Amino acid sequence: MANLKEIRNRIASVSSTMQITSAMKMVSAAKLKKAQDAITAMRPYSDKLTELIQNLSGSLDGDTPNPFTQVRPVNKVLLVAVTSNRGLCGGFNSNIIKAVNQYVADHSNYEVHLLTLGKKGDDILAKKHSVALNNNRIYDELTFANSSEIAQGFMDSFANKEYDKVEVIYNSFKNAATQLVLTETILPIEAEVTETTSAGDYLFEPTQEEIISELLPKSIKMQLYKALRDSFASEHGARMTAMHKATDNATELRDQLKLTYNKARQAAITNEILEIVGGAEALNG
Repeated sequence: MANLKEIRNRIASVSSTMQITSAMKMVSAAKLKKAQDAITAMRPYSDKLTELIQNLSGSLDGDTPNPFTQVRPVNKVLLVAVTSNRGLCGGFNSNIIKAVNQYVADHSNYEVHLLTLGKKGDDILAKKHSVALNNNRIYDELTFANSSEIAQGFMDSFANKEYDKVEVIYNSFKNAATQLVLTETILPIEAEVTETTSAGDYLFEPTQEEIISELLPKSIKMQLYKALRDSFASEHGARMTAMHKATDNATELRDQLKLTYNKARQAAITNEILEIVGGAEALNG
């Protein structure tokens, strides 16, 4: 059994760790509320905009489709991997890394290049895969303008036929304890052609082609921004959950150490009493 000093040092160390994890949990909980409100308010607009673009593209009769809706044989793919800049958030980053590795393995007939958003993903994925570009500063100021610059980059690459497909892998926020790893196709935007798809019931001003040309880039940029916002909220939810579990584990370990300390102290006191009693009896004898 460890001596009393070693146990006291371990109790002090665990208590300090527990204070840190508890503070990180409170910080993440405060940031999560704001991030959750932002993504909850943003999803309906983003989903409706994407639906509108798909329906309009499906009813377009032009012979020259928009470059962002051109579906061509896939040879080169740009995969956008969205992770975080910091750790201590459970399996948040490792789930994305596993999903990227699985995607590359499942699409070995493609030439897959990576665009990493987040330091943690870039550090790991760059060792194994071809990272065409990384951006670790996006979370310093997560705004639509900064996200649009990134989106504009791969939009230009797709339009210039450098890539035949652009997909994004990110953690979608469900609740504080659950994040879903999603893979979504950003480019090309595939038109939804159904039996009810028709533009005959609408009058367009300006023309339908001009409306699509104006809304398509906005929809693509909004899709990436939504993925980043989803990932940002998921990160704080994952970190809050991880720090909550870490605090509970530290509390349990501290209680066990205190019990061990009390047992060791009681054993030391008992031994001292026995030694005193034994010495007194020896003197009397």
